[in-house]
Amino acid sequence: MAGEDLTDRVAIITGASRGIGRAIAVQLINRGAIAVLTSRKQADLDLVAQEINGADGDRAVAIAAHSGKLDQLQAVVDETMRRFGRIDVLVNNAATNPYFGPILDADLSVLDKTIDTNFMGALNLIKLVIKAWMGEHGGVIINVASVTGLRPAPGLGIYGLSKAMLIALTAELSHELAPQHIRINAVAPGVIQTRFAEALWGNPAILERILRDTPMARIGTIDEVANAVAFLVSDAASYVTGQTIAIDGGMTASPLSYR
Repeated sequence: MAGEDLTDRVAIITGASRGIGRAIAVQLINRGAIAVLTSRKQADLDLVAQEINGADGDRAVAIAAHSGKLDQLQAVVDETMRRFGRIDVLVNNAATNPYFGPILDADLSVLDKTIDTNFMGALNLIKLVIKAWMGEHGGVIINVASVTGLRPAPGLGIYGLSKAMLIALTAELSHELAPQHIRINAVAPGVIQTRFAEALWGNPAILERILRDTPMARIGTIDEVANAVAFLVSDAASYVTGQTIAIDGGMTASPLSYR
């Protein structure tokens, strides 16, 4: 649809070397955008950029950065501005989940690592792109959160805390950034068939419980998340800000189960 045309808009996408981040890059490029792909390893990013661009394309650009390292994020923003002179879209997708278990049993270093990447990385990058371009010219920010930030998930408490912070940040910043013509929204994927979530969907016992609590009785795909992000980024969503949209097959709308 015409409202989803993103021709020549420049988007930074973190965690873009695989899974949801890669799918988001593809969907934005398919709508005309230029995608700056970031993740920790340059070699992985280069391979993805080559795959997306094909033989004669140049819409995907790879710049390695660790989302928990402020100087590396600054370098991504600086290089994007040097190459393209603008940053219209930011998608904060990078995430880590180094711990599975009760919150109170976790070492504080695990909490620090999770929040540094999942929350502080997003916050720092938001501040950098606003200073570099969006503060004067407007733009769109998407935070990739999780249903674990909306409802408890056994064993994923620390990860969920970091995503709940991201959801709260999205709502708060929608008020602060609207006068600068910046929209900010979040998506909260449920269980998606990615390598990142394989510990869940690859475990038959856990998968059975997930499917039982999901009205659509299946897990999601990366393209289903990417399509939602592409809509929120586009002018078709021009009156949408401060929202968190669950991409979860109805999981968060399900009643409590006593079975």
